[in-house]
Amino acid sequence: MKLQSLEALTLWSEVVCSGVAKAAPDLSQRQLGILLTVYLAPPPHTVRGLAAQLNISKPAVTRALDTLSIKGLTRRKRDPDDKRNVLVQRTVGGSVFLSDLSDQIVKAADNLEHEPGLSILRSAG
Repeated sequence: MKLQSLEALTLWSEVVCSGVAKAAPDLSQRQLGILLTVYLAPPPHTVRGLAAQLNISKPAVTRALDTLSIKGLTRRKRDPDDKRNVLVQRTVGGSVFLSDLSDQIVKAADNLEHEPGLSILRSAG
């Protein structure tokens, strides 16, 4: 299924709004982007590497990781091979958060397929 612009925005809106009502951590777009990168791209992850990959500053990554660590979604550990590096690691809490998020996305996509007004857009496009 190819999403049209309105469908994509409706899908994202449903995912975001369903997350607002939950007691799940409230993440900024930057924090979510870093979290997804840590979980979807193969490790190891470093502040420097995340900054380069996402084209943002190292201090911005550090601030986001501070929040993600406080919320239990990631953790940092000194690289045993190079003490100058800090490795960003996954946590059980982060895995559970992203599993719930993916469930919300799937549910929203299912709801979108059954939305009468948006199915008209599919046939018109």
